[in-house]
Amino acid sequence: MEHLPLNSGPSIPQVGFGTGGTPDAAERVAAALQTGYRHLDTAQRYGNESGVGAGIRASSVPREDLFVTTKLDDFHHAPADVDRTLDESLARLGLDAVDLFLIHWPMPRLEVSFVDTWRAMLAARDSGRARAVGVSNFQQDHLEQIIEATGEVPDADQIEIHPTFANDTLRAFCREHGIVVTAWSPLGKGDDLAEPAVIALAERLGRSPAQVILRWHMQRGDVIIPKSSRPEGMAANLDILDWRLEAEDVAALEALDRGETGRRTPHPDEIELRG
Repeated sequence: MEHLPLNSGPSIPQVGFGTGGTPDAAERVAAALQTGYRHLDTAQRYGNESGVGAGIRASSVPREDLFVTTKLDDFHHAPADVDRTLDESLARLGLDAVDLFLIHWPMPRLEVSFVDTWRAMLAARDSGRARAVGVSNFQQDHLEQIIEATGEVPDADQIEIHPTFANDTLRAFCREHGIVVTAWSPLGKGDDLAEPAVIALAERLGRSPAQVILRWHMQRGDVIIPKSSRPEGMAANLDILDWRLEAEDVAALEALDRGETGRRTPHPDEIELRG
């Protein structure tokens, strides 16, 4: 498994197991770890941190071999809430520290400035309870604001990326500043699997459409966190490490980018608090 270095020191496995929308997290996490995953991605909003922790404890994988990411919920942007809810996340996960703690959404319309939230995240890192800190769904202007205000660059930005929404301008900014990019919804919520170019590539290469897209992400240098409910699907999503797409294959997938019209979720500036 390829690992990518983070600014704060730890390295992140390039392929992780996503747990968003996973109610039976304990069973799925245990299966994912048995399959070979060592990077787990959860969030306070997902409501499954306890299950993720149970899955970790049910496995025989040593803690030092795992990379665990969780994310701050939108309701907890006040600096005091950052500190409190991180402790609550650690208790649910059964861990002394997470490897990466992210602000889930910038929420620029909140009364609490995400710059102040970012300062609290840095304090959490300095306390040792989060080995690295970063953001999720932050756009370039959001990143510029927190970097200018604090002089501290996030370790990672987890953003929507898939072939029909390559998000390359934001990716380029992150690369320029040493911010590791994690692609969430790497398959475009499943829609990109039906693209004729993807299907044609999969048939020619003897791979599944999902494997073709996930390999494209890997070769671009992004972290990916695909989800699967079945052990065979988990294994298939990992079977992308020992082969490569040729340049013309990559070009065919790059040609699918539709810019902003390819985005599957609202723009981060438009996200409101959700109960």
